[in-house]
Amino acid sequence: MLERLLIGLTFVSLFFFVMEFFTYRALWKAYRSKRWWKAARKGWWAVHVVVWTAFLAAFFMWPTWRGTHPVLLKTILGGTFALTIPKFFVVAIQLVDELRSAGVWTWLKVRGEPAKGAMARGSFLNHLAQGVGAAAFFGMGYGITKGKYAYKVRNIKLSHPNVPEAFDGLKLVQLSDAHLGSFDGTPEPVLAALDKVQSLQPDAVLFTGDLVNELADEATPWVDAFAKIKAPLGKFSVMGNHDYADYGPFSDDQRAASIAQLKRHQRDMGFTMLDNDHVVWTKDGESMVLAGVENWGKGFRKSGDLDKALDNSGAEERFTVLMSHDPTHYELGVMENRAPVELTLSGHTHGMQMGIEIPWLGIKWSPSSISYKRWGGLYLEGSQYLHVNRGFGVLGFPGRVGMPPEITLLTLVRGEAKA
Repeated sequence: MLERLLIGLTFVSLFFFVMEFFTYRALWKAYRSKRWWKAARKGWWAVHVVVWTAFLAAFFMWPTWRGTHPVLLKTILGGTFALTIPKFFVVAIQLVDELRSAGVWTWLKVRGEPAKGAMARGSFLNHLAQGVGAAAFFGMGYGITKGKYAYKVRNIKLSHPNVPEAFDGLKLVQLSDAHLGSFDGTPEPVLAALDKVQSLQPDAVLFTGDLVNELADEATPWVDAFAKIKAPLGKFSVMGNHDYADYGPFSDDQRAASIAQLKRHQRDMGFTMLDNDHVVWTKDGESMVLAGVENWGKGFRKSGDLDKALDNSGAEERFTVLMSHDPTHYELGVMENRAPVELTLSGHTHGMQMGIEIPWLGIKWSPSSISYKRWGGLYLEGSQYLHVNRGFGVLGFPGRVGMPPEITLLTLVRGEAKA
């Protein structure tokens, strides 16, 4: 274990060294002849020494600081992300410049000509790298201060021939990945977002996991705010991978106590937890099923039991909605096993809290797409839907850039299934 940790730290350290080298080199090439360069260089290294020292301290002191200095911990994380992420863009453009320079040098060497004229384009790429890096830096700043509170209501009309006539027009609000421990206190914009949920007048509210980051006490200040939300058919929730107190140096007793407290908080918030269980809604002689499983995800805890959740539900004859935190369960649990589920609701990915979506241009990308085939929005395979909510809160990076926090309003209508 220690050997793997040391190898991992060595690899990460080497990666960040290369990134810092290319970023500094870009600035050195552009400004080394300026009078103020020496002072700026010292300031540059001073800031980096402070930030990386603070990050290392936070890394080792996290178990203590998460309880004693949460604001400091989040400030350090925010500063580290804001200083680091823009450099990915700088390094990418610098690598393009390096490849260009190598190609030009080789070509001119073969022809026996001097390398004049190549540097102008290199200077352009260098300045482009700085401009893109600066834009990314300010974008990260916006994401940390404003973006994480820019809640977006996504309205989705979901048609399926199996929707019972009595439930045609049923309104479901899906929330996911609140990660309440990532907020300082109970910020007004978040409370306003919860009020917005109520204003949508949902028939049911469905929360698809990750109420907290690590321990249940993170949710304590939020019980009353969530309890205010009302829905005629009720409020339902499932466990996410962060709800089991698995991410910390906690004993088995601490984990068990946290899970028990989390379930009490959920109950006090008005949620009925569907731990591998289901309910049947009946109206005007027709019925549909709402089922929920504990977390089940590729590479994560696999506590979910779909067979148990659907047992004696009549899902084969009824329109069925499944709440399952991790979207990989849709493919590996629902589709592969041909489970009688028309709609699966998931979260987990957060859309990596950054990306770009321009629907009218057909542009939809997030770093999440590297790990998840289905990372955000509505998907349809055959006659089975999956909706992946992009998350209500934040985790790790304390902000959102191009991937606003989400409240999803799903309206079920009877008709042809189409994404």
